[in-house]
Amino acid sequence: MTATTPELDKLNELLKKFRFAMVTTRAEDGALHAHPLTVQETESDGDLWFIVGTHASAVEHVRRDPQVGLSFSTDGTWLSLAGEAEVVDDLAKLKELWSTSVEAWFPDGPESPGVTLLKVSALSGEYWGSAGGRIATAVALVMSKVTGERPRGGENEKFDVPE
Repeated sequence: MTATTPELDKLNELLKKFRFAMVTTRAEDGALHAHPLTVQETESDGDLWFIVGTHASAVEHVRRDPQVGLSFSTDGTWLSLAGEAEVVDDLAKLKELWSTSVEAWFPDGPESPGVTLLKVSALSGEYWGSAGGRIATAVALVMSKVTGERPRGGENEKFDVPE
């Protein structure tokens, strides 16, 4: 992948705004399940890293079906990604990503047999942004009620992550 493409530049800019993701996986019966996960690292090529428990349903789902969806939301910006996930058992990478906040969930540290990594490679996505953030959005909604017209402004774009 070339990290200088406009899509990757925009994706990397957007990902800096988010700390948490809802990662949606598919269970054996086909049902969709969303899992709140903390983004531990984002790479410039659209890969995201998460620390998860080895017995988490997300791990089981990804091992069977690697297709995932990720949703992000923050003040006036929303991002949806589609990607492929994989469970990565890499102690060196786990130690690199480890932090004291992770210890709240995994008190035995990165060498615990109950912890692993989930790597998601983004393939495509869509983002929405409201110009001016939360206050501008609130004003636009009020103006919409007063005028009867749909709120205008903001950004929306779909993109593919180059391979």
